Amino acid sequence: MGEKKVNKVDIRNRRAGFDYEFLENYTAGVVLAGTEIKSIRAGKASLADSFCYFANGELYVKNMHVADYWWASYNRKDPKRDRKLLLNRKELNKLQRSVKEKGLTIVPTRLFISDNGYAKLNISLAKGKKEYDKRESIKEKDMRRAAQRGDDY
Repeated sequence: MGEKKVNKVDIRNRRAGFDYEFLENYTAGVVLAGTEIKSIRAGKASLADSFCYFANGELYVKNMHVADYWWASYNRKDPKRDRKLLLNRKELNKLQRSVKEKGLTIVPTRLFISDNGYAKLNISLAKGKKEYDKRESIKEKDMRRAAQRGDDY
Protein backbone atom coordinates (compact mmCIF):
# COMPACT_ATOMS: atom_id res chain seq x y z
CA MET A 1 0.00 0.00 0.00
CA GLY A 2 2.83 2.42 0.83
CA GLU A 3 4.64 2.20 -2.51
CA LYS A 4 6.82 5.18 -3.27
CA LYS A 5 7.22 6.60 -6.72
CA VAL A 6 10.87 6.42 -7.76
CA ASN A 7 12.31 9.76 -8.83
CA LYS A 8 14.58 9.38 -11.82
CA VAL A 9 15.45 13.08 -12.15
CA ASP A 10 19.21 13.50 -11.82
CA ILE A 11 20.54 16.41 -13.86
CA ARG A 12 24.28 16.90 -13.49
CA ASN A 13 26.77 19.61 -14.40
CA ARG A 14 29.57 17.42 -15.76
CA ARG A 15 31.67 20.33 -16.94
CA ALA A 16 31.97 21.70 -13.39
CA GLY A 17 34.08 18.74 -12.23
CA PHE A 18 36.54 19.42 -15.02
CA ASP A 19 36.79 23.19 -14.49
CA TYR A 20 36.69 23.33 -10.68
CA GLU A 21 38.08 21.60 -7.62
CA PHE A 22 35.25 21.12 -5.11
CA LEU A 23 35.96 22.05 -1.50
CA GLU A 24 32.57 21.83 0.28
CA ASN A 25 29.14 20.58 -0.79
CA TYR A 26 25.68 21.82 0.21
CA THR A 27 22.12 20.89 -0.71
CA ALA A 28 19.79 23.84 -1.28
CA GLY A 29 16.11 24.13 -2.07
CA VAL A 30 15.13 26.02 -5.22
CA VAL A 31 12.31 28.58 -5.42
CA LEU A 32 10.34 27.74 -8.56
CA ALA A 33 7.30 29.37 -10.11
CA GLY A 34 4.27 27.78 -11.71
CA THR A 35 4.99 24.93 -14.07
CA GLU A 36 8.78 24.88 -13.67
CA ILE A 37 8.62 21.92 -11.28
CA LYS A 38 6.74 19.92 -13.92
CA SER A 39 9.47 20.65 -16.46
CA ILE A 40 12.13 19.54 -14.00
CA ARG A 41 10.22 16.33 -13.22
CA ALA A 42 10.16 15.71 -16.99
CA GLY A 43 13.94 16.17 -17.05
CA LYS A 44 13.80 19.39 -19.10
CA ALA A 45 16.50 21.34 -17.27
CA SER A 46 20.20 22.06 -17.74
CA LEU A 47 22.97 23.25 -15.44
CA ALA A 48 25.48 24.01 -18.20
CA ASP A 49 27.20 27.40 -17.68
CA SER A 50 25.25 28.06 -14.48
CA PHE A 51 26.72 29.64 -11.38
CA CYS A 52 25.61 31.10 -8.05
CA TYR A 53 25.91 34.65 -6.77
CA PHE A 54 24.86 36.70 -3.75
CA ALA A 55 22.44 39.63 -3.91
CA ASN A 56 21.09 41.36 -0.79
CA GLY A 57 22.35 38.55 1.43
CA GLU A 58 20.44 35.91 -0.58
CA LEU A 59 21.92 33.23 -2.85
CA TYR A 60 20.70 32.95 -6.45
CA VAL A 61 21.51 30.58 -9.29
CA LYS A 62 22.02 32.20 -12.70
CA ASN A 63 21.76 30.57 -16.16
CA MET A 64 20.04 27.40 -14.93
CA HIS A 65 17.83 26.56 -17.91
CA VAL A 66 14.38 25.15 -17.13
CA ALA A 67 12.45 24.63 -20.37
CA ASP A 68 8.87 25.86 -20.73
CA TYR A 69 6.34 23.22 -19.74
CA TRP A 70 4.69 22.11 -22.95
CA TRP A 71 1.14 22.06 -21.55
CA ALA A 72 1.36 25.47 -19.86
CA SER A 73 -0.95 28.08 -21.36
CA TYR A 74 -0.19 31.32 -19.51
CA ASN A 75 2.09 32.77 -16.85
CA ARG A 76 5.21 31.39 -18.53
CA LYS A 77 8.53 32.41 -17.04
CA ASP A 78 11.87 33.13 -18.70
CA PRO A 79 13.68 29.75 -18.97
CA LYS A 80 17.03 31.24 -17.86
CA ARG A 81 15.75 33.54 -15.10
CA ASP A 82 17.60 33.79 -11.79
CA ARG A 83 16.19 31.48 -9.11
CA LYS A 84 16.59 31.91 -5.37
CA LEU A 85 18.28 29.14 -3.40
CA LEU A 86 17.17 28.20 0.10
CA LEU A 87 19.84 27.58 2.73
CA ASN A 88 19.91 28.38 6.40
CA ARG A 89 21.45 31.68 7.50
CA LYS A 90 24.56 30.05 9.01
CA GLU A 91 25.39 28.31 5.70
CA LEU A 92 24.70 31.47 3.70
CA ASN A 93 27.03 33.54 5.90
CA LYS A 94 29.80 30.96 5.65
CA LEU A 95 29.50 30.78 1.85
CA GLN A 96 29.40 34.56 1.49
CA ARG A 97 32.55 34.95 3.61
CA SER A 98 34.39 32.30 1.58
CA VAL A 99 33.43 33.88 -1.73
CA LYS A 100 34.49 37.37 -0.59
CA GLU A 101 37.72 36.56 1.24
CA LYS A 102 39.22 33.61 -0.59
CA GLY A 103 38.08 34.31 -4.15
CA LEU A 104 36.18 31.04 -4.42
CA THR A 105 33.03 30.49 -6.44
CA ILE A 106 29.79 28.56 -5.93
CA VAL A 107 28.91 26.08 -8.67
CA PRO A 108 25.70 24.03 -9.04
CA THR A 109 26.62 20.37 -9.55
CA ARG A 110 23.37 18.38 -9.48
CA LEU A 111 19.61 19.04 -9.72
CA PHE A 112 17.27 16.39 -8.36
CA ILE A 113 13.83 15.81 -6.83
CA SER A 114 13.93 14.91 -3.13
CA ASP A 115 11.87 12.11 -1.58
CA ASN A 116 9.21 14.60 -0.47
CA GLY A 117 8.83 15.99 -4.00
CA TYR A 118 10.82 19.23 -3.76
CA ALA A 119 13.44 20.33 -6.28
CA LYS A 120 16.89 20.38 -4.69
CA LEU A 121 20.18 21.65 -6.03
CA ASN A 122 23.56 20.38 -4.88
CA ILE A 123 26.01 23.27 -4.89
CA SER A 124 29.74 23.24 -4.21
CA LEU A 125 32.17 25.82 -2.97
CA ALA A 126 34.85 25.52 -5.62
CA LYS A 127 38.25 26.75 -6.66
CA GLY A 128 39.02 27.13 -10.37
CA LYS A 129 41.54 24.70 -11.84
CA LYS A 130 44.52 25.92 -13.79
CA GLU A 131 45.33 24.51 -17.24
CA TYR A 132 47.98 22.11 -15.90
CA ASP A 133 45.53 20.83 -13.25
CA LYS A 134 43.08 19.98 -16.03
CA ARG A 135 45.77 18.08 -17.94
CA GLU A 136 46.62 16.19 -14.74
CA SER A 137 42.93 15.28 -14.29
CA ILE A 138 42.75 13.94 -17.84
CA LYS A 139 45.90 11.88 -17.29
CA GLU A 140 44.54 10.38 -14.05
CA LYS A 141 41.22 9.54 -15.69
CA ASP A 142 42.99 7.85 -18.63
CA MET A 143 45.15 5.79 -16.26
CA ARG A 144 42.08 4.68 -14.25
CA ARG A 145 40.26 3.71 -17.43
CA ALA A 146 43.27 1.75 -18.69
CA ALA A 147 43.59 -0.04 -15.34
CA GLN A 148 39.92 -1.06 -15.49
CA ARG A 149 40.39 -2.48 -18.97
CA GLY A 150 43.57 -4.23 -17.90
CA ASP A 151 45.77 -2.41 -20.42
CA ASP A 152 49.42 -1.70 -19.77
CA TYR A 153 49.88 2.02 -19.57
